[in-house]
Amino acid sequence: MKRRNLLRALAIGAPLATAGAVGAGIAAADTANFKVMVTEQVQNKVMVFDKNASFSDANRYKSWSPGTGGWSNLSDCRIRDTSQFGAIGLAAASGGKVGIWNITTEKDQELNDVLWSATPGGNPHALERIPNLGAFVSASSDGFLTVYAPTAVSNPSTLAKVQTVSLAGAHGVVWDPQNSLLWASGNKIVQAYSVSGTYRNIRLKASSKKVALSGLGHDLQPDFSNLSLLQVSDSYGVYSINKSTLAKATLHTTTRIKAYVKMKSGEYFYVRGDNTGSRDWGSPTVVFSQSADRTRSGAEFYKARYYTTAYN
Repeated sequence: MKRRNLLRALAIGAPLATAGAVGAGIAAADTANFKVMVTEQVQNKVMVFDKNASFSDANRYKSWSPGTGGWSNLSDCRIRDTSQFGAIGLAAASGGKVGIWNITTEKDQELNDVLWSATPGGNPHALERIPNLGAFVSASSDGFLTVYAPTAVSNPSTLAKVQTVSLAGAHGVVWDPQNSLLWASGNKIVQAYSVSGTYRNIRLKASSKKVALSGLGHDLQPDFSNLSLLQVSDSYGVYSINKSTLAKATLHTTTRIKAYVKMKSGEYFYVRGDNTGSRDWGSPTVVFSQSADRTRSGAEFYKARYYTTAYN
């Protein structure tokens, strides 16, 4: 994690494409000073910073602090746009919880801003929203996806578990708006799922689209520079996947990448587990390919995200 050039050697020369629409007026455009959203597990907060400023308390743009217990060791964060609440935050925590919170005008938000939460079990690592249906899907590393569906799309309090889908080592989930598929990363695989039904009849079904990985899949994200690609990390590197052809290209061979995002500009940033301390899966540093790295003393970052409501 200390040497940025470990990951700079194999940049992919994909054509640039326009990123998805930015919702709620809060997500930064893909500019030289975009915002980064991180899960920090020592203070157990989701925090948002301008990427060109130090990741200090004074420079925080937003934060969300759910407390500990089932919310301990926050493992995922992202934001999505809704017609009812505007931008909402999505989070998963290895302590057992997944949930969403309302992103208000407050600078620092807490557990009382939560709109819905659930306890899927099995070390939750990711949560994604299926747009228009109001459903949510969590990934638990003990080996399954959990589907939560509403009776009223605009009312998250009506969400209830409707399906559990086996996926060994489930770590990442991301919605693919171009193909109306949900992609998930697990042990040595990225698998696409079709979505059928409405309200409490919403169901996932494994499609024929799947890609083999060499190790345990970790992060799974869109490529903001190319709508046709996904970015996935596993125990041994980072790869791009063509959503149509399923071709996989190796981008980097650095191990233990826990979060990886590629921007429209071609800049990418990542978190690499540093193998030290009580949280050896985390790191105090977010590494940027074209900018200064950001280190927060005493922190343990696990996920880092582009602060946008866009799916890609």
